Order: sequence, then C-alpha cells, then structure tokens
Amino acid sequence: MGKVYLIGAGPGAADLITLRGARLLAQAEVVFHDALVQPELLALAPQAQHIAVGKRCRKLSTDQRFINRALVEAAQRHTIVVRLKGGDPMLFGRAQEEIAALREAGIAYEIVPGVTSALAAAADLGISLTQRGVSRNVVFVTPRVGTGETASDWTKSVLAADTAVLYMASGQAAQIAASLMQSGLPGSTPAALISNASLPTMQKILTTLAQLPEVAHNAASPALIVLGEVLSAQALEDLPEFIKHEHFSASS
Repeated sequence: MGKVYLIGAGPGAADLITLRGARLLAQAEVVFHDALVQPELLALAPQAQHIAVGKRCRKLSTDQRFINRALVEAAQRHTIVVRLKGGDPMLFGRAQEEIAALREAGIAYEIVPGVTSALAAAADLGISLTQRGVSRNVVFVTPRVGTGETASDWTKSVLAADTAVLYMASGQAAQIAASLMQSGLPGSTPAALISNASLPTMQKILTTLAQLPEVAHNAASPALIVLGEVLSAQALEDLPEFIKHEHFSASS
C-alpha cells in the first residue's frame, strides 16, 4: 500500500513550490494535477504518469468522486502518489473530501502546504494584507456555491473584516458589488482585481467596489478580488508627487 501526498503547487510560478513538494514530485510514480498547474511544475516529475483532474468554472471538470476513487486505486498500486493542487491544498481545494476517502480506505497520506494565491496577489500589489492601524484581520471567502451545496452568507464575513480576499469571484463581480453595497459597504471602498498572480502574465487593476463590475470584464482568468483600505496606500503611490505631498501635509 502506497502513500498519497497532497501538495500545494503554489499560485502559479513553478519556482514557488516548496522544496519538500519538489522533492516528492521527483519521486512520484503518479501525479494527479489541477488544470492551472504550470507545465514547468509537471516537468519536475518526468518519470511519473501525469493525470489531469482539474475543475474550471463553466468548463468540463473532473467529478470529485472520480478523483477520490482514483487516488485510492493509485495508492493500492504505487508507492508514491502525488495530488498536486493549485495554491494551498487546505484552502478552497476540497482536500477534506480526498482526505476522508483516503482515511476510509486505510491509505496513508501527508499534506504539503503551498503558497495560496491571496499571498501572491499581495506580493504582486506590493501591499501587506495586514497593516498597523489599518487592517488587523483578513478574511478569505468565495461566493461560489457548488451543486447541491447550501449558500453561505459570505457577505457578513467580508463586512466584518478589515481586508477581504475573494476567491473564484471575478465572474460574479456585479452580484458581489451589489450585495456588499446593499449590505452597507461604501461603493468607494478600494478594490483590486489581480489575474495570474506570480506569473509573467500577471495583471492588476486598482478600482473601487462600485466600479468593480465594469473593470472585471477586462480581467483575465483566474482572478482574485481584494477589498479594503490597505489598498488606498497603492492608490496614493500612483498620484502625482505634489498631490501626495499636499495629502501628507493636510493629514499631518
């Protein structure tokens, strides 16, 4: 009986995987990977069989029950099986369902953390998600609801947080903005849309909550939405020097 390693592939760039993740890829016999995993990352496992089991919004996706069963069956035939997940396995990755299937079958497993895309987006923006005196908490949410799932009141979490990062949300930008503004969040709240975080094709759009639906049409996929006053620092950086000086003089 083999062992299954649930490995975080990171946000996109192949060299952001952990050393442990790269070492296990080099030893793997089978790699089940998400749709967004870069070819350069799969190249770290040239000896392994690569099996795509990705899920993409509004595109053909692999059923989770098939993935669970495939992991169990692979571990019964191979020593090292890798389940390579985008970002971190334990955040919006349905890892718990795979863990439950492995436990039920008596298969050993190990979790190897990865860099989640919210942190890569913060790095690309050059903005800390937490800032002294501005943001003391961060919430990660997704408005997406899977088939047969009960909708969550994600708006309450966003409203209660200093900074919010919304995963798998750019396609619902209009509904998100409307829901949050109806719940009391000002339309002037700073917002950012970041596509392909950590990759050369990264795109960032700085805007406001009210303007989010309009700019979302120009964003590539996948994209994250960031909301909060932490973004106002970046907006200030983009202002002409004399306006910045005037701003600081007025507030000092």
